[in-house]
Amino acid sequence: MAGLAQSQGAPPTQQRAERLAAVLPPLLVQAERVAATIAQGVHGRRRVGTGDTFWQFRRYEMGESTHRIDWRRSAKSDLLFVRETEWEAAASVWLWCDRSPSMTYRSAPQLPEKAERAALLLLALACLLVRGDEHVTLLGSGLHPRPGRPALDRIVLMLERAKGGLGKISQASLPAFELLPRHGQLVLFGDFLGPLEETDSIVRRYAGRGVKGNLVQVLDPAEETLPFGGRNRFEGVEGEGDVLIRRVEAVRDAYVDRLARHRAGLHAIARTVGWNLILHRTDRAPESALLALYATLSASWEGL
Repeated sequence: MAGLAQSQGAPPTQQRAERLAAVLPPLLVQAERVAATIAQGVHGRRRVGTGDTFWQFRRYEMGESTHRIDWRRSAKSDLLFVRETEWEAAASVWLWCDRSPSMTYRSAPQLPEKAERAALLLLALACLLVRGDEHVTLLGSGLHPRPGRPALDRIVLMLERAKGGLGKISQASLPAFELLPRHGQLVLFGDFLGPLEETDSIVRRYAGRGVKGNLVQVLDPAEETLPFGGRNRFEGVEGEGDVLIRRVEAVRDAYVDRLARHRAGLHAIARTVGWNLILHRTDRAPESALLALYATLSASWEGL
């Protein structure tokens, strides 16, 4: 009781930090368990030799192995630099998670919010990639992809800050465009229920730069089946306004058909540029979506 009273009297920033600390560490533990389950059934991919083509020098970041430092380049300044090959840059993975208000939805108390499940999948994929010594980072963070546990730790930190409305991570329903290396991998987690033309625009822009990608649509089961009955008022959470439907049963078939057409549009967007669309519901195990996602990433790397 004393701890509760102290928390209630704490500054707002501290209270928010305590709430974040109470949510994300268990989420990371769950993500690592999901990743461990998948890791038992997959094999490491073939590694290239030392003759990779030079791509660029970049600043050394704290926590990286000192074996990656290019001492000849670093001797020319007061900074430390890492020599990246073209293959390393191409095999890097940028992750992005929809943090918009629509992702806070869940239709039943026992289900996770869409944002929570998307974060779980993102973290689980990051865990799996780190286990495979891949380079990974969050899109929009301004940080270079890097391998190892430090890469995972900073992703957790950035998600914590984003959940609290802090940091650089956008709350938009689609990512902003960034220049990524040709053949780099981009994985986007969200509900993608916005206008198809907006999704098509950002996907084509990345694909036009040679970036390979995956869209992971995360939906609540009620968003697929509209199981409600009778008179219902549906409240828009992103400025759409409210809609009163007197008999939900009368519009259910039309709703399901419209969702099917929307998904067909997402499939067409992805297929046209050689990307993949993976569907996931929050009432289903995350392992199936993670396995499908990792399989697509591994298949694309085999061609490098």
